[in-house]
This record gives sequence, C-alpha cells and structure tokens, in this order.
Amino acid sequence: MATFDTADGRRRSELGAFLKTRRAQLRPEDVGLPPGERRRTAGLRREEVALLAGVGITWYTWLEQGRPINASIQVLDAVARTLKLDRAERRHLYELAEATPRRDREHGTNLPPATKVLLQSLQPLPATLVNGRFDVFVANDVYRALFRDWHTATGTCVHRNVLWCCVTEPMARCWYVNYDAEIAHMVARMRAEYARHVGDPDWEEDIRRLQETNEEFARLWARHEVAEPAVRHRIFELPEFGRVTFSGQELAVSAVPGLTIQVNTPQDAHTWSVIKYLAEEMDVSLAD
Repeated sequence: MATFDTADGRRRSELGAFLKTRRAQLRPEDVGLPPGERRRTAGLRREEVALLAGVGITWYTWLEQGRPINASIQVLDAVARTLKLDRAERRHLYELAEATPRRDREHGTNLPPATKVLLQSLQPLPATLVNGRFDVFVANDVYRALFRDWHTATGTCVHRNVLWCCVTEPMARCWYVNYDAEIAHMVARMRAEYARHVGDPDWEEDIRRLQETNEEFARLWARHEVAEPAVRHRIFELPEFGRVTFSGQELAVSAVPGLTIQVNTPQDAHTWSVIKYLAEEMDVSLAD
C-alpha cells in the first residue's frame, strides 16, 4: 500500500478516494449491466469498472488503493467514460493522476500593478482577487463597502478568505439567501483546485482546520465533488441594504496563474441602486 506522508502519496490517496465515490454513485443499470443480486454496498464493483473500461482488475484495484502505478491518458479516458465523469470531474481525475502539466503553485503576494488597477477599474461592480482556496488578495472599494457589516462576532474580517467568512459567520445562512447551493459550489471548486496542491502544507493545514471547524464543510469535502468556473446566481439579504442579487463570474488572471477575479454584476434595479449609492459615497466614477 502507498504511504501518504509525501505529496505523491497524498495525491494517490486523493485519487483513490475520488474514484471510489464516483463508482459508488453508479448502479449496474446505469452502465448497461443487469441489476443482479442484492449488493452489500451501493454502486459498481471494482471488477465491473475494470471490465467496462477494458483494464485489468488488479491494475484498477491498485489505482484505487493509491499504489504508485502509471496511467496513460487513453486508460484514464476509458475509466472516465465508464464512470460517466463530466468535464470538471474528468479534469480533476487527470490532475490527480498527473496526466496534465502542473502549473506553478507559487504566486506570492507581489501582484502586478496592472492587475490591481484592473480590479479597481471594474467599479462600481464589486470584485475580489482570489486564489483556488478563496484567499482574498485584493478587494475593490465597492466590495468592501457592500460587505462591511458581514462579521457580527468580530466586527472585522480576520480571515481574508471568502469561504472561511461564510462558514464561520453565525448569520451567514440568514444573509446568504442561496447559501446551501453556493457553499456546495465553492467547496467543489476548491476540491477541483486541490488536485494541483495535494501535499502543499498550506492547503493541507487549511483543509484540516476547515474540517475541524465546520461540520458542513467536512461533509461536503468528503463527497469529492468537483466543479468548473460557472456563472453563479448570488442573493444576499444584508441588514443595511436589504435583498441584493448578483450574477457572479470568474475571470482568470493570465499574469498570475492560479488567481481569478470574481466579479459581481447586479441583476435588478434595487441592487443597481445600492451599488450606485456606494460608488457615489466613495466618489467612484460610474461607467456610462
């Protein structure tokens, strides 16, 4: 069996757990097999996945066990088709199996001045610059003003991390109207990014603390669900501004791989009026 005290060992362990959860979600009839006799556990058996993918049973078992074996793109394609992985899940599989080039994980905090200028120029739209685990490197003025009263316990943001701010704020579920859907998506996005950072001490420590701090995060993390960037519908019921509704998008920062700009565009007249009020309060120029 693999030892998991190294980055490679952790990555193989993560790959095995991901494959097991995907296999457990499929029924024999989902892949054209007869239901057969009653099963002790849900999902397909390992030998069924191996047979349908055209790989050896021993090889596939070792893959799930985290053994140090090589997997070609063609074989991973066959496994992905058998498990009916979507595009985000397939990419996650390749990342964990190191079948795609790994990007530089170190971007530091020395951001190009042009990136900071770009973030501010998006105003009056609230925007933040974040990494794959939602650490906030920069937030523009309108974003900070909109969420200035978010923290009831401390009064100020001590985390500088969007996910932490949601799962540790007692009022978050009341203020974030579609909290359940958006937190699940954020954890799935973080899980997808984690494939590039397995074994990274900062990531491992952050995940450990989140699991210990928040049962909901631990439950969502254990599901091994992954997601790609997508336009999100975000609804907040803020004490000062009432209900505001945004369309949220992620913009990749080409100068610093691993960072994205998250932009929130108002979706109704009231939300636009709140954003314009905040912009005028801070003397931010409004676009025509």
